[in-house]
Amino acid sequence: MALASRLAQGSATISSVARSGSSVKPIEASPKIEFRDVTKTFGAGAKRMVALDRVSLSIEDGRFVSILGESGCGKTTLLRIAAGLIPATHGRVLMDGAPVTKPGRDMGFVFQQSVLLEWRTVLENILLPVEIFGLKRKDYRDKALDLLKMMGLSGFEDHYPIQLSGGMQQRVSIARALILKPSVLLMDEPFGALDAITREQMNVELLRIWSLSRTTAIFITHDIAEAAFLSDRVVVLGSRPGCVRQIFDIDLPRPRQADHRFDDRFTKLCRDMKHAMTARGEQQ
Repeated sequence: MALASRLAQGSATISSVARSGSSVKPIEASPKIEFRDVTKTFGAGAKRMVALDRVSLSIEDGRFVSILGESGCGKTTLLRIAAGLIPATHGRVLMDGAPVTKPGRDMGFVFQQSVLLEWRTVLENILLPVEIFGLKRKDYRDKALDLLKMMGLSGFEDHYPIQLSGGMQQRVSIARALILKPSVLLMDEPFGALDAITREQMNVELLRIWSLSRTTAIFITHDIAEAAFLSDRVVVLGSRPGCVRQIFDIDLPRPRQADHRFDDRFTKLCRDMKHAMTARGEQQ
């Protein structure tokens, strides 16, 4: 299968140079997206707060990478800088070697809440980015319907958000993010507001969708099991100021199934990531 072939090419390449103790293998392939010494501060003087401190990462094309950390460690700030929604104070983000300075068509963004427009139908919500970028709706209608089929929402195109469950609304928001066929999909804790059972179901659904779209994915979460289940690699950020603390390769087989959460390797990965998240003192 195409996905299996892509995964067999090797593990995702993510390098951390924020701390000299990290173990990093040299890479030859050019990264899809690269964070170079990204620092972000807010305020000034006595009110100055450092949210991110010299974050450097390199992510290869087609990989699913989770950014894991406690609340307030700068995960969402890092994602917004990657999307071009806010600037870095120092450092920069590169996509295909070019600096990211503003939102573009080649990046899709899924927010913590679905943020669907309640007065628009499901189909109209999915087509919103088409309108924002001044493209012709008729050229993307069939693509939107194909995405609804991929999401398991065929027949719901004329429904309104209030008629959908929380999980269905988030699937619509993912479809909206994919409508312009972005090469990078950024997700900011999209399932955080869902109940535990629905969240696990959405994790499985997201991997199914990702395997079909083959988009480079960066997923923000503070849920250790979610990060381990979804990802090729997990980047653990230390608490404020956010900096790369440790990076974990996830060697669980794909396609992933819900029962993988009971695997001994999965349990050990989660335990190790928890220790990395809660470690205090000098960063690793």
